[in-house]
Parts: sequence; structure tokens; C-alpha cells
Amino acid sequence: MVGINEETQRAAQQEEQSGDHQRSGHVKNLVKIDLFDLEVASGGGTNTRKVADWATILKLAFQCIGVVYGDLGTSPLYVIPGVFPDGIKEKDDLIGVLSLIIYSIIFISFIKYVIVVLAANDNGDGGTFALYSLICRHAKVNLIPNQQVEDKELSNYKLEVPDRRAKMASAIKSLLEKSSVMKYFMSFLSMLGVSMVLGDGILTPCMSVLSAVGGIKEANSSLNDDTIMWISVVILILLFQVQRFGTDKIGYSFAPILLVWFIFIACIGVFNFFKYDPGVIKAINPWYIVQYLQRNRNDIWVTLGGVVLCLTGSEALFADLGHFNIRSIQLSTCVVVIPSILLCYIGQVSYLREHTGDAYNAFYSSIPKPVYWPQFVLAVLASIIASQSLISAAFSIIQQAVALGSFPRIKVVHTSSKYEGQVYVPEINTFLMIACVGVTLGFKTTLHMGNAYGLAATGVFVITSAFMILIMIMIWKTHIILIIAYVLTIGVFECSFLIATLGKFIDGGYLPLLLACLVVSIMTTWSYGHRKKYMYELENKVAAHRIADIVADERIHRVKGLGLFYTHLVQGISPVFTHYISSVPALHTVLVFVSIKSVTISKVAAEERFLFQRVKPEEMIFRCIVRYGYRDSRKEQEDFEGMLADQLKEFIKEEEGEDVERELAVVDQAVRDGVVYLMGEAEVMASNGSSCVKKLVVDYLYNWLSRSVRPPDEVLLIPRKRLLKVGMNYEV
Repeated sequence: MVGINEETQRAAQQEEQSGDHQRSGHVKNLVKIDLFDLEVASGGGTNTRKVADWATILKLAFQCIGVVYGDLGTSPLYVIPGVFPDGIKEKDDLIGVLSLIIYSIIFISFIKYVIVVLAANDNGDGGTFALYSLICRHAKVNLIPNQQVEDKELSNYKLEVPDRRAKMASAIKSLLEKSSVMKYFMSFLSMLGVSMVLGDGILTPCMSVLSAVGGIKEANSSLNDDTIMWISVVILILLFQVQRFGTDKIGYSFAPILLVWFIFIACIGVFNFFKYDPGVIKAINPWYIVQYLQRNRNDIWVTLGGVVLCLTGSEALFADLGHFNIRSIQLSTCVVVIPSILLCYIGQVSYLREHTGDAYNAFYSSIPKPVYWPQFVLAVLASIIASQSLISAAFSIIQQAVALGSFPRIKVVHTSSKYEGQVYVPEINTFLMIACVGVTLGFKTTLHMGNAYGLAATGVFVITSAFMILIMIMIWKTHIILIIAYVLTIGVFECSFLIATLGKFIDGGYLPLLLACLVVSIMTTWSYGHRKKYMYELENKVAAHRIADIVADERIHRVKGLGLFYTHLVQGISPVFTHYISSVPALHTVLVFVSIKSVTISKVAAEERFLFQRVKPEEMIFRCIVRYGYRDSRKEQEDFEGMLADQLKEFIKEEEGEDVERELAVVDQAVRDGVVYLMGEAEVMASNGSSCVKKLVVDYLYNWLSRSVRPPDEVLLIPRKRLLKVGMNYEV
């Protein structure tokens, strides 16, 4: 528990004074900080993820094989057919394509994600919003002003010896903070990243299951596309029904199957390599890529659009990080996943060097006949599991967006008490299931679906790289040569893939863009309404002296019990309070204004969660900021009440006043008399003179979303029998 006191104020002033002196060369006059109006967001400066022992790392490494890599691991099912939709023209083209596949996996899956991006985790959490929140902590780019003096425990405020890298970092930071356009663009990019991950979460199951089930045509050619489509639909529905059991159980159930899958495809790859054409090993020489592109100038974009499919699922290595940890993902990726899929691709190309007519079904055609059926069963099971990587990633990234106020309120279930970050989001699960069934019924085959799939994947790649470049410059202060090397290698690869997939817009590429428009529209509407509502409360907050006048009014009755007045505002007191007093002229013996705040860190330590301040020295009226990271789970309300009361008593003890014992007894008695929850329920309306667009967004779209999602009291687990709501209209 942390109290706001004079010592905190003096320290904040001294640090601000010191910082101003070093920045501008002179000491500025100190301005007294009104701590009653101070927004606080500390609690993460010492919050680091515990280092796991090797036993835990090995368990998680085994689990993540069943959750993270299914998509990346099943890509050999459909990559070669996507590269050669019209068949193989020259045998040497296979060497060039294999070389392109090898270096794409090395540069993007391995170097970018396993080495670079995983290092940019936010206290052990990954995904687009983890990168965005990391940037927000080091530069004031958040659209809602939530960085004040107490934020210095979180942000990068340490002054460093000026050098070229520090100057460049400072210049970029200054540009982001001063430009409203850049702030909106950063927010838009984070939302676009979320929509692309959701697009992956829809297309991955469809693509993987259809590809695997389609292999049965090798054994029974009488089955048509419609039959395969309906089999796939049934499998997809069953897959989404098991999500409620959580990543822990799913991982242990799926991991053995995926492990056997990786072993099988690696062994078959080695078998085909030695049986057909060991000479394909020369694809290690990247010059064959240049030769291939020279021979096939007219088909370059078709080739790249197919090759990018070997990278689908790479984003899951980072987005699923919150379900596991860095070491477990790095270990399983380097030891199992990448070697297996590379051997599989090498084996397929060796086979196709002697059977060029089988490119349309390269994976199943290259399987030795004696192991066809076992491999087919494994392929179907692996494709079902492949869907898990992006489904889990979608849950994680939506959880982050909800916590940071960028997505409508929905239920987030923490499914494991052993491992942090393993979550299940029922509404998103249902949405993904319905969308997957619709996409499968709409496309029927993987040909056009692959075009949509590639665009969703490359969109996430480019957004992640954009954030990574900012992090390397502004936070890591990476040497400019390394940044340039990143852009010229990984950046060129990804931009080329993006251009290639955009070229297939008409042939299915439109799907992820339509989905992105839908999701970004929802997130933008919610974020805009949420921000307008917050700013209205900030501009119309109740001043400290006004609270004193209200309490001194003889018409206000004091009733027994502990009253918890919930407010979104963390700067001052919400204007809903005065509306409440005018309607219900009564205050509880102990009144606490509770502000639930999500800070831009993954977790807040329990001992730092509550931040108290006394509103009026002579009265038992307090403010309490309750801080949660975007991956913190909310406790049951009984636990919350007990924790808040205990921390309030600790705060009273630390004040060392004359009536400490009496006040502690008052708090205990108030808890025994009963806890009552008071909550403002404000509806925002566009003010007179607003544009038609603003009226449409605020009066209809935002309010419709607010009524459609879970109410705040349900999200906060507030018992309705002890809840009193006060309604009020805000004109924004």
C-alpha cells in the first residue's frame, strides 16, 4: 500500500526540479502540486516477472508445442501449391523457391520473432498492445492523459549521457509527444494490429483444417469439395467448444500430438531428401533466389504470395507469450519447430524434383505409401491444433485492449492458477467460431482463402516491425547501423510480402481488410466515446473545497456502513457525486471514492495496488486509486473488500494522527455494518452544435455499444444486491 504524503510530494518536486535544471540549464520555480487532483499510475516500477526454474521452462516448452506452433508447423500442407498454382515450369525453380522459404523462416520466424521481438516483451507479455503500451510508458502518446508525477516510477526518466543515439531517441520521443497526428496514428496502428490478429484467428483454423481434410482425396477421389467443406465445419465447431477448458489443459492434450507431428514430418523430409535428390541442399546458397526471380519476373508477386504462407503463425510466437515465457518459446522453437519444418520443405522439394506434376498436392504426394494413413490422421489432428495458436493469441490481445480501454467491455476468464496470462474470452470465442464457419462455407477451398490468409499475416508483420523500430530507437537506443540492417533485411522481406498479398485483393485478399474495417470501427468508436466521457469528467471534476462544503452541510445525513463510490476519473472527484448528493442527501460513516485504473504495464504487485489519500482531515472520507495491469485478474469481491479495508487501516496507521485507534475502530465497525457500492451511470450525448458525424458516433454507435456489452458493475464483480446506481447525462 502506498500513501500520498508530503515526502512523496517533495521527492516529486525535487526530481522535476533536477530534470528541468539539466534539460534547460536553470532551475525553474517550483509549482505546488495539488495532490487531490493528481492522477497516479505507479505500481509497476518494481513489478518484474519471476524467473522460472528449468523444470517449469521445460513444462511450458512442452505445453507451448501444443498451442503456439500449430499454424507454423502445418504450413507445409499448403505452401508449395500456393507458390506453383499453375504447376512447375522448370526444375531449377524449386531450388530458388526452397532457398526463399529457408531464408524467410530464418529472417522472420527466427531472427525477428525468436531473437528480437521476444526481447521487447512487456514484463513477460507479448502482442501488438504490449508493444504499444511499452511505447506509451516511454513517451506521452496515450490519447487519454494518464502520465503524471507518479508515473515516473514506470517511465524511462533516467537522464543519460548525451550521445547520438540518445539525441535521436529524444528527437523521436519529442516528435511523437508533440504531434496529435502521430498519437492518433499510433493508436490506429495498435487497433489495426488487433484486427489483423483476429483475422489470423479466423483464417488459421479454416485454412489448416481444409488443407488437412482435403488430403483424403489422395485415398478417395470420389469425395468432392462440398463434403470436405462440411467435415471441416464440424471439426471447427468442436474445436471452439474446447476453448473453455483453458490453455493449460489444451496444451497438455495437444502437445503430444504436435510433437509426434513434428517428428513425422522431419523424418519423412529426411527420407525424401536422401531417396530423391540430396542436391537440393544447395538451396542454402541465396544466389538461387536471385536466379529464380530473374527467370520469373512476371510471377514474382505470385511466388511471394505463396511463400509468405510458410510464415503464418510466426506472430503467435510473440502474441502467445503471456501464456508461457520467453525461454520456453525460444527452446521449443529452436530445438523442435524450425528444424522440423525446414526438413519437411527440403524433403518436399527433393520429391518434386522427380515428380513435378504433383505440385498441387505436394505434401500428401510426398508421403511414403506405408505411412500415408497415420500421417493423414496426424495431419488432421495437427491442423485442428494449428488453430489454437492464433485463437489463444486473439484472447491475449483482446484482454490487453479491454484493459486499456480500447475495446468494449467483455468477460475475460483466467483459466490457470499456475501460469500467468492464460485467458479465455467467451464472446471472442463465439465470434471467431461463427466467422470461421462463415468463411469456410464461403470459400469452400484453400485457393482464395490462402490469399486472404497471407494478407492478414503480412499486415501483422509490418505493424509489429513499425513498433519495433520505434522501440529500438527510443527505448533500447540501438545503434543506427543495426536498425538500418533490420530495415534492409526483415523490413524489405515483409514489405515485399505485403505488396504481393495486396495484389491478390480481388481473389480473397479483401476479407481481412473488411474484417479490419469492422474491428477498427468498433475499437475507434469505443475509444472515442470513452475518451470524450473521461475528458468531460476531467473538465467538470468536483474540487477539493467543494467536497468540504458538501460534508459540512447539515442537510447531509451520515448513515452506518462503508460506502464505496466508484468513478472512472482518477483526477479529482467525478461530477456524478454532486448529482448523487442532490438526489440522495446521505453519506456513509466511512466513504471511499474508488477509481479503478488500468495502467500500461502487464501486472501490478499486490502491495502496490491501492493508493489512498484523505479527502478531508476531520472526516472519514478517502480517495483510493486501485491499479491493475492489463493482465491482472480481478479477485472475487469479498477478497477485494477485505484487501481494501486492510490497506485503508494501514494507511491510517501510517498517518500517525491523534485519533488512529478511534478511526481504526470506526473502519472495523463500518465494515461490520455493511459495504454499499455507489456507482454513476453516465450516458454521453453530443452537445448542441456538434457535427452530424459526431452525433452519429456518440449518440448512436457508442451508446449502442455501451448498452450491448457487459455493464461496469458486472465487469468489476460488484454484488448487485448492495449496488446503488445514479444516472446522469454528459454533453460532450
